Amino acid sequence: MPMNGIDVTNLTAVLKQIQGQADEENLRVTQHAQQEMAEEDIILDEVLESIRTGQILENYPEHRREACCLLYGQAPSGRPLHVVCTTANPILIIITAYEPKPPKWITPTQRRR
Repeated sequence: MPMNGIDVTNLTAVLKQIQGQADEENLRVTQHAQQEMAEEDIILDEVLESIRTGQILENYPEHRREACCLLYGQAPSGRPLHVVCTTANPILIIITAYEPKPPKWITPTQRRR
């Protein structure tokens, strides 16, 4: 188990922790995320709202760098957003954020295989 004691396979606990960190703005945005957000005109408030209202689409508890997940949520405007963030740190690290679009995504929650 990681330092903060969360079970990274328990999606309810993971989502609750991530949403709490977003509410407290206890986070760091990677340079990669900043670049993606700038390219797609996504602001941090949109990312935070999509986390607060979001759901976990994919969980990667055994990721080679560290446990993380893919969240789907909506910005206040209703714009669909995906956020990849850590799940097992005392601080939320936003790895990337983007708008899910074809060809990679059929819908905001359905990946093209």
